[in-house]
Amino acid sequence: MSPFDVIKTVRLTEKVMAVQERNDATAERLGKKTRQQIHLVADPRATKNDIRDAVQTLWSVKVDRVNTMNVTGRLRRKRTRHEGRTARWKKAIVTLKVGNQITLT
Repeated sequence: MSPFDVIKTVRLTEKVMAVQERNDATAERLGKKTRQQIHLVADPRATKNDIRDAVQTLWSVKVDRVNTMNVTGRLRRKRTRHEGRTARWKKAIVTLKVGNQITLT
């Protein structure tokens, strides 16, 4: 798979930003350098090595570790008694090595 097939999108939510700020504050308190974490939506068939290679290729950075989880679709109901499901997807949390930074705008 190409890197563009592996990585679907980057998740920039309030919760993700709060986690990053908390990590920065903890590292500052302990006197350590911070490691940037990026939350991605990946292809469900992609492995951790595929995600690592895709991030390193697209952004030219070094990846320290990749954590993944499969998120199941939630039950939804739209003005009827019949329920459906949202799509399932794979969430990837990529931790970069110290000194590497990605600017997402």
